[in-house]
Amino acid sequence: MRKTATKRPPELEYTPENCHAREMLARIGDKWSVYVIHVLGDAGTLRFNELRSEVEGISQRMLTVTLRGMERDGLVVRTVYPEVPPRVEYALTPLGATLRQLVRGLVEWSGAHLREVDAARAAYDARNARPLRSTRLARGGALMKRA
Repeated sequence: MRKTATKRPPELEYTPENCHAREMLARIGDKWSVYVIHVLGDAGTLRFNELRSEVEGISQRMLTVTLRGMERDGLVVRTVYPEVPPRVEYALTPLGATLRQLVRGLVEWSGAHLREVDAARAAYDARNARPLRSTRLARGGALMKRA
């Protein structure tokens, strides 16, 4: 039996016109960008170490890489003040704030459906004879607490 090839939606086809859209999906779908957008959306402006302490589990290097990428994409603005020692602050740009609206919806959805997800995980684990283990979602991870 031969499989028929399914046509991908045009926005998922790789073309020179949409390669940047794919890059943006990768940016906003990575592990840390959504979290950083959420924290900056709540806090407004933060210094690097303040942001790092708010984004639970991120390393200094990963936060630096994430912020650089977000700054390049126009989502975050980095302001350096000529002081000794230098003060550097990060905030969402107006473009980043539009993305924050979508992130807020995801966070709210996550908070509203925690019990359903926990029940689905427990049912799955029971069906597959996997030991029940504590998960960040089950514990109400830091991202979900902020909603």
